[in-house]
Amino acid sequence: MGPYSEERQYQRAAAIQRLLNTNPQLDDVTRAMWEGHLRNLSHNEETYNFRVKTIYSKMRNKSRGIIDYGR
Repeated sequence: MGPYSEERQYQRAAAIQRLLNTNPQLDDVTRAMWEGHLRNLSHNEETYNFRVKTIYSKMRNKSRGIIDYGR
């Protein structure tokens, strides 16, 4: 995830809307998922940064202890 970009959010919204418009055969669950993604796109930098922080703060470092490079 990079820095917030209003243009990039518009591109994402357009891509999702295009997917929904051009695939009427999507099952209800898949359509609902993409409609949810479309509704949940960040509309400002504050919301975007909050979501990025929330996502990355839940990630844990998978390495345990000191890394041994065989030296």
